[in-house]
Amino acid sequence: MFKQFTEHIDGNQAYLMFSLFIFLVFFIVVTFLLLRLRKQHVDYMSDIPLNDCTKNDIKTLEP
Repeated sequence: MFKQFTEHIDGNQAYLMFSLFIFLVFFIVVTFLLLRLRKQHVDYMSDIPLNDCTKNDIKTLEP
């Protein structure tokens, strides 16, 4: 099926095939990087908004 598309490529269609190739490579790389992520890193990054204020900071903010 892919061979039928590549046999009749004109000038403008080459840009379309190139953009499709870039699109697929990008999402394959992103998927690979997401699968390689460590669970510890994901947990650390998800806790950052919750750990923004420490006990010392809370005492200084009180009137």
